[in-house]
Amino acid sequence: MSAKTVIHLRAESKPLEHRSALTPTTAKALLDAGYEVRIERSEQRIFDDAEFEKVGCPLVPEGSWTEAPADHIILGLKELPEETFPLKHTHVQFAHCYKNQGGWADVLSRFPAGNGTLLDLEFLQDESGRRVAAFGFHAGFAGAALAVGVWAHQLSHPGKEFSGVKPYPNEDALISHIKGVISATGRQPRVLVIGALGRCGKGAVDLCLKAGIDESNILKWDMAETAKGGPFTEIVESDIFVNCIYLSQPIPPFVNKESLNSPNRKLSVVCDVSCDTTNPHNPIPIYTVNTTFDKPTVPVELSSEPPLSVISIDHLPTLLPREASEAFSHDLLPSLLQLKDRKEARVWKEAEKLFDEKVATLPN
Repeated sequence: MSAKTVIHLRAESKPLEHRSALTPTTAKALLDAGYEVRIERSEQRIFDDAEFEKVGCPLVPEGSWTEAPADHIILGLKELPEETFPLKHTHVQFAHCYKNQGGWADVLSRFPAGNGTLLDLEFLQDESGRRVAAFGFHAGFAGAALAVGVWAHQLSHPGKEFSGVKPYPNEDALISHIKGVISATGRQPRVLVIGALGRCGKGAVDLCLKAGIDESNILKWDMAETAKGGPFTEIVESDIFVNCIYLSQPIPPFVNKESLNSPNRKLSVVCDVSCDTTNPHNPIPIYTVNTTFDKPTVPVELSSEPPLSVISIDHLPTLLPREASEAFSHDLLPSLLQLKDRKEARVWKEAEKLFDEKVATLPN
């Protein structure tokens, strides 16, 4: 065993993923607390390698986590590349395999096969059951921005596909762009946000307000408004629908192909920030694929106007990678500081217990 607990930040392999679980600031805080922090070189991470080197972190080759000693903790954000070799390390990341998503068993089974452990970032909770760190606010913010951008594009370039987008250097640049495209349409969209009281929904509403959309044109729905069960005509009669709920149990669909046949339909953009695409209980069963930043929308086949596009990007916060990473890593830091005592620290003990429970459900 190493004298110090070693945290190995792997380079993200998902295309166009620029966020980071650690920032130079949080990496230095871990160093100061006695951890050894190794940073894989990465050309796509929003923080330059030199920023980590400057605070005292050694740089190691990209992808070298596979050869790291088994007691090193591998920290990342998005899922690992689709491989089959067993995993021998403790991995701290978002794995997207605890809710019966497509291919969940293939992902999860790699950990017990190599005597490794998954401590899933999505399920780290404080004493009150609230997630210790989440990208929700920036996911909602970025998702609403893209949705408004697609809506404006539909009006100004009818019949032309919305092209790929790249991350913005900061929030001001994004807001300036969205204000401009709204202004060019000569009108404002009516936006319905479901999950408006959560982190994600608050981000979506915040984007709309900062972009200059009148509050009267922003419908903020949460559990009270959806309690009666969908589909909801209010969604179909809005221009934009932004779904920000956290799906924890089966619910009636918010919208479906039948409700979209309404003669009163104005809906032309759906942004499914929650992105439960492969979840069998997805409340937006009108699309089947995730979209990407280089191809942000997928059309819904309908026989009536207007055309309808769905945005289903599963790493939306990377549209604002620096701010999103700084906020997330700041919130995650208190838990990371407990990793050296993870067998006793409540947040990590519960994460490992959940892992063991999920492994027990793997098919034989």
